[in-house]
Amino acid sequence: MEKNEEKPATKIFAVRTTTGQERNVAKLVSAKIKMKKIPIKAILVPETLRGYVFIETPSPHFVEEAIAGIKHVRSRVPGLVNFSEVERYIIKVPIIEELSENDIVEVTGGPFKGMRAKITRIDKVKEEVTLELLEATFTLPITVHSDYVKLVEKAKSESGEV
Repeated sequence: MEKNEEKPATKIFAVRTTTGQERNVAKLVSAKIKMKKIPIKAILVPETLRGYVFIETPSPHFVEEAIAGIKHVRSRVPGLVNFSEVERYIIKVPIIEELSENDIVEVTGGPFKGMRAKITRIDKVKEEVTLELLEATFTLPITVHSDYVKLVEKAKSESGEV
């Protein structure tokens, strides 16, 4: 029984899809799995990786059977996907952990949606960032929740590293 714990019985396979159609493909594959009782354990649609869907199953022929004839499926990526590669899409790291002062971000919600800004201060306890809008005619510091910003460009340090 210890051997099964060391080596998982299922494998993870990647499927290329039309960009923006990942969720639709996952829904169609899920319906086909239920209808034909294909032994697929999980379907992962990473939010940050566009054009790919990951499928967990014991054998690649089950993936082929599940994706056959489904619209917006391009192909199955040959070979296996290591769990370590997929793990970063499963474990969500709070955006505030990746941000630092002077980073350039894009505001993704609220009245300033779509505007670029520079981070002037970070409050990790409240998960808020204070921004200086780059596209504004005058400097106006605004404070927003870290979920409403998307990192565009990391600040360059004095030693020249990014």
